[in-house]
Amino acid sequence: MATKAELIDAVATTAGVSKADAERTLGAFFDHVVKTTKKPGTEKVAWPGFGSFSTTKRAARKGRNPQTGEPVKIAASVAMKFTPSSTLKAALNPRRKK
Repeated sequence: MATKAELIDAVATTAGVSKADAERTLGAFFDHVVKTTKKPGTEKVAWPGFGSFSTTKRAARKGRNPQTGEPVKIAASVAMKFTPSSTLKAALNPRRKK
């Protein structure tokens, strides 16, 4: 697993920019993804060849408290979802046939 600092180091080195510039750029990207997917009617933010970020609604449901076994109401929520592109999947699974 890469930490935030390791990711910033890798991006700065690969792009040939300062760590501060890399951190600002990555921060701006993630801020844009969150801001855009929060807007009503916006379905997703896609990066061709990598994948897309979108939101999905989770309905309210009943769960159980694992300690007591009593039913618990779990509120409805919105979650972020990442869907990898076919290009990314192929890069991760080079021996897999299409």
